[in-house]
Amino acid sequence: MKTRVLSTPAVAPRHLGRLSLRRLVRDISSVLMISGLLLVIDAGVTLVWQEPVTAVIGLIKRSEINRQYLSFRTAPLTRTESSTLVTLPGLHERIAYLARREQQEVRTGDAIGQISIPKIGVSYDVVQGTDDSSLERGPGHYPATAFPGLGQTVAIAGHRTTYLAPFRHIDALTPGDRIVLTMPYAAFTYVVQYRKIVQPTALWVTDDVGYERLVLSACNPLYSAAQRIIIFARLKSMTPLGPARQA
Repeated sequence: MKTRVLSTPAVAPRHLGRLSLRRLVRDISSVLMISGLLLVIDAGVTLVWQEPVTAVIGLIKRSEINRQYLSFRTAPLTRTESSTLVTLPGLHERIAYLARREQQEVRTGDAIGQISIPKIGVSYDVVQGTDDSSLERGPGHYPATAFPGLGQTVAIAGHRTTYLAPFRHIDALTPGDRIVLTMPYAAFTYVVQYRKIVQPTALWVTDDVGYERLVLSACNPLYSAAQRIIIFARLKSMTPLGPARQA
């Protein structure tokens, strides 16, 4: 009597397809869960460790800022500059002259003015430069953009997390909110026009647009550098200070 050998039952191709699809969905779900967990852990580490530690570092860095250029008493005009200033016919010309002079004098990391945003309770020295070291001290002015008073785009970047996070809540700004930049030669009041989320490569946000505009830039969303949140504001008024007023 012959022994009958039983063959392995064939698995229907459709069943194999369902198994493969199920495994793919399971693998993708696992990757997404792990990625989400890592993001949560990263945010937790930032909150628990990086935020307080970098806040202390930020306070130390701020105490080391060169504030010489915040006043003409500590960075006086030369005799030639004073003589030139009094020959200029109008207020706008004097402010523009002083703005160009300040931009030529300051160095990376120097304080150039103060920014105040009443809506979100912000008041910080603004430093020249947007490199890592400068932004650890506070909001930084993009050197490739103009100083206030030249009728062009003025761009300032700041952290939303770590190093005292000066721009943490700029997402709360809405059209009509005021932003004040106080420079040694004038106080400039800008009014928010709108905000926009862009890619980090969107360099057009600092382009000149035919009028004086303030651009605030920060990473978005919180705890990520995937995007940038941009606040656009237009100059509403300026009040002369120092030599601009006295000339």
